[in-house]
Formats: sequence, C-alpha cells, structure tokens
Amino acid sequence: MVELGWREWVSLPSLGIARMRAKIDTGARSSALHVDAQWRYTEGGAPVVGFRITPGIAGHGVVEACAPVVDERDVVDSGGRRTRRVFLAAQLRVAGIDRMIELNLADRRGMRFPMLLGRSAIAGVFTVDPARSSIHGRPPRHLPGPPV
Repeated sequence: MVELGWREWVSLPSLGIARMRAKIDTGARSSALHVDAQWRYTEGGAPVVGFRITPGIAGHGVVEACAPVVDERDVVDSGGRRTRRVFLAAQLRVAGIDRMIELNLADRRGMRFPMLLGRSAIAGVFTVDPARSSIHGRPPRHLPGPPV
C-alpha cells in the first residue's frame, strides 16, 4: 500500500489535466471534480458529457474535455443536500500509480480543492496519513505525449 497525505497533487491524463490539487476524503464514497461548465450530447447513440475546468489558478490553463457518461446518480454532499450528478470514468495518476476511477462532476466553486478523492478511488492501493500533506510533490505542468 502506498501512503497519501490528506491532500495531494493528482493528474487526470485521460481528461488532459496535467495536475491539480485534491483533498483525500475517506468519508466520501465517490470522487468529485469541479467543473466551471458542463453540457450533454449524444455521440453514436451514447450519452457524452463535455465540460470546462480551470485546474489551477483561475484564468491559467482552462481545459475542455469530454467523456462517455457512465452513470447518473444522486449524491448527498457534506451539507446534506441531495443532487443528481453525472459520473464518468477517468485515469487517475497519483504517487506514480495510474488507475481508472469513477468520478462525478460537481460545482465545487468556493472550495479549496477542485477535486475530492473519495474512498472508492483509493481502496486497496492507498492508505491515508491525515497528519501529512503533499507527500508525493507536484507532477509536471504538462502531460507527456497525447492523453491516454
């Protein structure tokens, strides 16, 4: 098992996101990604979600991506509010390890971390030391080669 701190830098290469800050939250089942805007469309008869995100400081490096919709489910946030969210699959890279995870798109505006990494994404591979932070450092600003 690889140890993570309560916050870490992560990459989502399949979405073209080279690096962003994520809060590791073992109290949350699913992972959530902040998006500035999202839109739905159909491609080849299958539902797809497109979205825009600013992974770092606002105005520095806007990323637009799209992914097939895996599911749509109700999620209860930390304030007890239930909302319907779109779920997609994405490649997560953290601590030098790549794995496919499921995450939902959310409005996390005003939150300190644009991504929340929930327990289903870390199960079986990572442990969390809540006394430590950013153990594995920042990934490079740019992804090597085209997105996977």
